Amino acid sequence: NFVNFISETTNLTRNFQKNPFLPKDEKDISKYLLEIVDIQTRGLVHRMRHINSKKAIVAVSGGLDSTLALLIASRAIKELGKSPFDLISITMPGFGTTDRTYQNALNLMTGLGAEVREISIKKAVLSHFEDIGHDPLDKSVVYENAQARERTQIGLDIANMENGIFVGTGDLSELCLGFATYSGDHISLYSVNSSVPKTLMKHIVKQLANTKLYENVKTELLDILDTPISPELLPAENGDIKQKTEDIVGPYELHDFFAYYFAYKNFAPSKVYHLSKYVFQGIYTNDVIFKWLEKFITRYYTQQFKRSCATDGIKVTDFSVSPRGDLLMPSDASYKGQIEDLYDSK
Repeated sequence: NFVNFISETTNLTRNFQKNPFLPKDEKDISKYLLEIVDIQTRGLVHRMRHINSKKAIVAVSGGLDSTLALLIASRAIKELGKSPFDLISITMPGFGTTDRTYQNALNLMTGLGAEVREISIKKAVLSHFEDIGHDPLDKSVVYENAQARERTQIGLDIANMENGIFVGTGDLSELCLGFATYSGDHISLYSVNSSVPKTLMKHIVKQLANTKLYENVKTELLDILDTPISPELLPAENGDIKQKTEDIVGPYELHDFFAYYFAYKNFAPSKVYHLSKYVFQGIYTNDVIFKWLEKFITRYYTQQFKRSCATDGIKVTDFSVSPRGDLLMPSDASYKGQIEDLYDSK
């Protein structure tokens, strides 16, 4: 039809950023990133005061999300005038934990002066497998999700023990894709990263790594930025991470671009595909872009049930998928019309 003909033959006359969540003017980026950190910190401070929380509890994996959550919690504890030891950091090694992430987690927690606790989840999860009759050699979703839920149970129970708040680590990209274990990393008592997409998070952590305040953990922060994103729920291969998230759901730089223009700006799938082909020309083929855009749209609709009961969090960017005002979508909304529009543009 005529609309699709135009979208296929007309060149773009405007520039679109690969990372639309960053300011267009590079001079404003550092200030913008630090403002986000400040808003995240103040949100957690306010919540802790509101519920009279004595301590903050963070599960630290050595990955990007939990790193930023730990940094924010550390700043909040300081702003509240509490001891660094009022931040309880917990590393919970499981079947897929690698030495790299384990050491980075320990060094980061120690470097920030937090109380460090190590609680292996292996024994508890194996006991759970026996209780439910699951063969631990079966590395299906049961094997993975049981670990995520065990970690969340530990975090919530320690928060009860310590009259504290269990700080969530999940980010906007994961919420859009529904890439979280229901009642696992999907749940916490307050989520500081809920409107921060993965690509923006990398810039924030890098910005903090290069500030004087974090000189003693700079090596760990930079190595965490270089570590493949992974839930680490499957056993490692030769000591290396086997389960790489972007191999499963696709590149986050694409998904964050899709999230901004499809979910936030409400562009039609055909238009998002058209823009993506220009913006990521020479980086991804058209077929690869199409594949992951179809995946994004499908997961964005089918995973709404997780967002419908998402944890409270602080909004720090223009876009969030909070069910309490930003995104009002029934959990059974159909994505077929959107996919048809996308295929019409191919």
